[in-house]
Amino acid sequence: MSACVLYCEDEAAAARRLAEAAGLEARPVARHRFPDDELKLTLPFPAAGPMPGTLVIYRSLDRPNDKLVELLLLARHARRAGARRLVLVAPYLAYMRQDAAFRAGEVVSQPLVGEFLAELFDAVITVDPHLHRIDRLEQAIPLSQAIALSGAPRLGELIAEKRDAPLLIGPDAEALQWVESAAVATGFAFDVCHKTRHGDREVAIALPAVEVADRRVVLMDDVASSGYTVARAAQALLAAGAASVDLAVTHALFAGDALAVIEAAGVDEVWSTDCIAHPSNAIPMAPVLATALGHVLSPGTGQSPQ
Repeated sequence: MSACVLYCEDEAAAARRLAEAAGLEARPVARHRFPDDELKLTLPFPAAGPMPGTLVIYRSLDRPNDKLVELLLLARHARRAGARRLVLVAPYLAYMRQDAAFRAGEVVSQPLVGEFLAELFDAVITVDPHLHRIDRLEQAIPLSQAIALSGAPRLGELIAEKRDAPLLIGPDAEALQWVESAAVATGFAFDVCHKTRHGDREVAIALPAVEVADRRVVLMDDVASSGYTVARAAQALLAAGAASVDLAVTHALFAGDALAVIEAAGVDEVWSTDCIAHPSNAIPMAPVLATALGHVLSPGTGQSPQ
């Protein structure tokens, strides 16, 4: 066995889709949590058998704190057991937002987590990481194969199937890269709102100058977390006369009551990729991830295009 995809049962469906698309075997990692919250992980290989030369670990890093410990245990054990190459496929990459210190003493997590992953893995593949003050993923994860893909074009294709001539709107200026990418793929008109944040759940939204009256609007972003930015944008769009508002998002974090907050604001449909398992998943990312993984696993290839 030259390469194998490892996954945990809570992400079995997406991991198996990736393995099938990449033509690789997929095997589960057994997880046990002791009463003191420590984890015991067991790899699915016979004690007498050889460790595969390459292990691809599929682990999306929502709820990241336990999962980062899992990666530490899995990667260190696999190296000691003889794995020569380790590849992390983390469709959602945590701790990328904290990329600067705004007050004295704040811990800047992005480079710290990035360096941690670079120490464990030979390559990292992710989707729409939250990067705004750096241009490329390898500036956060110092690896030659730190690959950032995007779910926006596939979300754009889905929107084209669901809505006739919609207007794509980003709920804030940071969403421009994803809205523009989807617009390039579909030819739809697009713009972004302007956000002023007063706290984790307190935001003010100013609509763009584009006419929204009687338009079917689709809000697009990389991630929906608390839901309040999307909710405020939806309320403002509907108050300005939008015929409807839907949401298309790469990462369906939806912490706490976020989805209820969004729906209460008047959002009709919510579509997401399967980067994070959620009932709103409408787009599998396996074909895109498998292509990038193929570049990584092919002998003699350099960094896959981002």
